[in-house]
Amino acid sequence: MVLIAAELLKRGNELIKNRIHPTTIITGYRLALREAVKYMNENVSIQVENLGRESLLSIARTSMSSKIIGADGDFFANMVVDAMQAVKTTNNRNETKCPVKAVNILKAHGQGTLQSMLVKGYALNCTVASQAMRTKVTDAKIAVLDMNLQKERMKLGVQITVDDPQQLEQIRARESGMVLERVELILKAGANVVLTTKGIDDLVLKMFIERGAMAVRRCKKEDLRRIAKATGATLLSTLSDLNGDEKFEPSYLGHADEVVQERISDDECILIKGTKAFSSASIILRGPHDYQLDEMERSIHDSLCAVKRTLESGSIVPGGGAVETALHIYLEEFAGTVGSREQLAIGEFAQSLLVIPNTLAVNAAKDASELVAQLRSRHSLSQRIQEGDGNEDEKIVARKKAYKNYGLDLVRGKVVDEVKAGVLEPSMSKIRQLKSAVEACISIMRIDTLIKLDPEIRDQDDGHDH
Repeated sequence: MVLIAAELLKRGNELIKNRIHPTTIITGYRLALREAVKYMNENVSIQVENLGRESLLSIARTSMSSKIIGADGDFFANMVVDAMQAVKTTNNRNETKCPVKAVNILKAHGQGTLQSMLVKGYALNCTVASQAMRTKVTDAKIAVLDMNLQKERMKLGVQITVDDPQQLEQIRARESGMVLERVELILKAGANVVLTTKGIDDLVLKMFIERGAMAVRRCKKEDLRRIAKATGATLLSTLSDLNGDEKFEPSYLGHADEVVQERISDDECILIKGTKAFSSASIILRGPHDYQLDEMERSIHDSLCAVKRTLESGSIVPGGGAVETALHIYLEEFAGTVGSREQLAIGEFAQSLLVIPNTLAVNAAKDASELVAQLRSRHSLSQRIQEGDGNEDEKIVARKKAYKNYGLDLVRGKVVDEVKAGVLEPSMSKIRQLKSAVEACISIMRIDTLIKLDPEIRDQDDGHDH
């Protein structure tokens, strides 16, 4: 995006020097952008349904190819695609949504990167509050709380002066009784798993153990929000209703097939499997040290975002400079049909797009001029065949289908069919890159006045008082 914006600005300034008004250039750029997006959607983009799972794997591999996990791209690509397919939902307007935040990423020291695993469910980096508790609950009814299950204390600095020691004991008993009553309400509603962001008193733990319930304390609030959404639970910060009475309805509970504590590396994790409201997934990364695990997490997150964009847009485009070259050829032809000064701006827009394949080839230490010339030749032939009269034989049609997807293979220094090579990008990302580049360029070109302040001139001190 930055490369295209810089090239557009550079060529726009050249046009301004040739006495083309900035408004004309801006109008030409906007017209070229509109035609480019239209052509991309109609002729270059490919529906994901037509390619199946393999296209999603290619997107994931392309995203992580230059990162630390690129060598194990096939393994992690399958993991990423499975995770995003698990959290994919369709709303009332028939729109596909794939929330990346629904995939929880945990990091655990030890073993190699290939021992990383995908868990169908939500993994929580916590343990049960007491060793005497159950570590596995099937048909779990989950209460999600953002409140303290410890003895109630007087707040706001309230102090009570008591002369009779018996009254003091009654106050202490009431403090313990208030929290036990709240827990009793939760357990009576049918909860057998309780997750809270704060502490749990020893008296309360004893009560949970006697009732055969599992309790987990000191959970992250962000994790509990996601668990509440996945299981259909309500995150409660108080049990009081509008009348000041405390109650806990069974409708506040979330549901899951199983909640179990499992040992992973040196740590214990709580796994919530088979969430009922929305599906969820967790990726547990393994590696030798923190630095590698952090880098792996960033790489996985980037790949998840790329697959999300693909699933939500429903279409993909070939990578390796194929889109930019196709748009370059098309816009050069389109510029000739515009009978006004905007023709010059559209032509410069078309030339600016070649900065992407040029830069890719230069960065790979290849002959940029040769490779870009081959690309232009292939795409030009493809578009000429496309505009034919419909009487082409099968060989020409096959060549047409092959050439429109041609891009750069920077390992072998050739131009290849990027769809067959598996170098793919989400259509939505490519369109947004072009729009952002044009908007950035136009914003700078609209600044047509330079305000220059002269440096402040200080009177020299001549040593005399005036």
